[in-house]
This record gives sequence, structure tokens and C-alpha cells, in this order.
Amino acid sequence: MKLSVIIINYNVRHFLELCLQSVEAAITNLDAEIIVVDNNSQDNSCKMVLQKFPEVKLIQNNQNLGFSKGNNIGAQQAKGEYLCILNPDTVVPEDCFEELFDFSKIKNQLGLFACRLIDGSGSFLPESKRHIPTPKVALKKMIGLDKSYYVTSIKPNSTGISPILVGAFMMVKKDLYQEVGGFDEDYFMYGEDIDLSYKIFNSGHDNMYYGPIKVIHFKGESTLKDANYAKRFYGAMQIFYKKHFKRNILFDSLVWLGIKTVKILKNNTFAEIKPAVNHVLVSNRNYKALNAKYNNTLQIVSEVVPFKKNTQVILDANYLSFKTIIETLANSEKNKNITFRIIPKSSNFMLGSDSAKSRGEVLHF
Repeated sequence: MKLSVIIINYNVRHFLELCLQSVEAAITNLDAEIIVVDNNSQDNSCKMVLQKFPEVKLIQNNQNLGFSKGNNIGAQQAKGEYLCILNPDTVVPEDCFEELFDFSKIKNQLGLFACRLIDGSGSFLPESKRHIPTPKVALKKMIGLDKSYYVTSIKPNSTGISPILVGAFMMVKKDLYQEVGGFDEDYFMYGEDIDLSYKIFNSGHDNMYYGPIKVIHFKGESTLKDANYAKRFYGAMQIFYKKHFKRNILFDSLVWLGIKTVKILKNNTFAEIKPAVNHVLVSNRNYKALNAKYNNTLQIVSEVVPFKKNTQVILDANYLSFKTIIETLANSEKNKNITFRIIPKSSNFMLGSDSAKSRGEVLHF
């Protein structure tokens, strides 16, 4: 078998459904499997997978084992030559894996490889390509000096070596994953992707970023930027430095300050999105129940066109390919306050997120 896609799920049932639809479409021409490891979700995620995706291998944990251990459990049962570590709040294009495999053939000593991530508004996520966060680099990042934290020498739509890739989407040969010990289970959530990237990079392999392929990572649905996030992130960095660098007293002393700062600023971290004035559905059908939600003012169009300011665009996956949906978000005019929602196939809900820092929204109709 060529590929095993491993998805760790925890209480994001609706985002997982959309994700699985896109992955199934992307592995149509591959000898591949999908493995969902559920960390004791209480939102009927497992019931949905069993009913709607019977071909998916579902592993149901009776407790939340975290991201690292969950992925290692999935990897143990994976049959693929390659692994794809994928978040449940992602959407991949139909040509995603085939194009990445073609790209992987041109590089010797390939380690991890990954693509360009965008958020629910279509904005590029700079954590798609990062440098090793040495204490000096991390401290610069904390005070807003991002240039040495992100690999800015590679343009978002280009390719190149990126020492650190993001755990929302990364691919690797299973043998190499096992050789370096997989994800370090000392990390519960956050930091484990940095650790794995660093171990593989240090083993003499090049981690590669491939910008032409774009994947949506809603991100805000399962990770809100609040004090709990700060504690976990800084705690993960402490684990990383303890394992790979000398203990950094200056960094430790800033952990408390960083957490306090997040508490103070958390109400101001969310991008201000003005309420939509116009609502446009890109589809070949009229959803009467959805139209009623907007007092029958929903405009229906058959193709993606330039949209007016302050418009919420609803993209129907029953009508549009996932690649078209992703390209629509990526090509949107960021200064026009355009937001997006996606209707998964054969569903009665739509979902989306207006920025990488805002909670995802699910609307039933």
C-alpha cells in the first residue's frame, strides 16, 4: 500500500466529515487507506464515521490520549509506505497526494514534506514553513520579530527546504517515522511537530515545503488563542529545549509573562469581521431551508465570480470540486471583507472560520 492518512479527532464531528470527504476524493487513484483515531469524542464523531465512511479504519480511544500518542497508535496500524499526518479541520484538493508524490521523487534524502496551508479566509498560514526555534529565535518571535522564526526566503507558492513543518499536514515515509521514534509522547498537544521535524532534520534528511499545493486548515475550531493555549505552547517549548538544547533560564522567565500577556490581550486577538451584507451561494441548486435562514435573500450563482464587499460566499461541495473551493478562498480579495462557508456533500449544514484565530462556525439548515 502506498499511503496511510492518519487523522486524530477530538470533538470536531462536522469538520471531520468535510475533511474525510476531501481525503476520499484525493485517494481515488491511489492504493491508500484512511485511519481516524478518535480521542474519546462526545459529539457523535465515531457514529458519523461508522455510518458515512465505512471504509475508514476507526480506532476509538476511551480517553483523550493527545496528538502524539494518537498518531503513534495510528502509525502502528498503518499499512502504507508513506504516512500523512492530517488534522480533522482541513480540506485537501483532489490532486494533493499524487502531486506531492511526484514532487518527492526529485529529492534525495527527503524527510518530511508538506504543502501550503491557508486559513478559512484564504490567508496564508506562515507556520507552514519555519526555522528551528532555538531559544534566541523563539524569544524574537515572542516580541514580534518573525523573520527568523518563519522561512521567509521561500515564497508561499514556491518550494524549498524548511527545517520545521506543521503537524496539521505532513507526509513522511513510515520507515523514517519509525526510525526516529515517531512523535514524542512527552508532548500532549503543541510542539510535537517541531520535535519530529527537528529529529528528522537532524538525522540528515531535508524537510521540504511545496507551495503549489494548497490545503485549508481552519485551525481556530480546535485551537483558540487564549491562556490555556499559551500554557500548553510555552510548556511544549520548555520540553523541546530540555531535550535538544541547554535549559534556557531567560526563556523560562518569560513563560509567566507570556501567559499573562495572552490573558490581557485575548479579547483583542480576534480579527474584526464586519457582518456580511450580501450572501451568495455558488451551486446548481436552491436549498430552500438555507435560503429561509437569510429571509429568502440568498443569491444563487453557477460560477465563482468577483464578489462585492462584505459578502459571505457559500461554496457547495456537491457542485464544486474541493480544489475549486480551496482556490476560491486562496484567490479572494482580502480587502473586501469576504467570508466563506462550505456545504459538505449530502449534508444539511455548512461550516467555516473567518480567521486562524476565530472559532469555527457550523450552521444547520
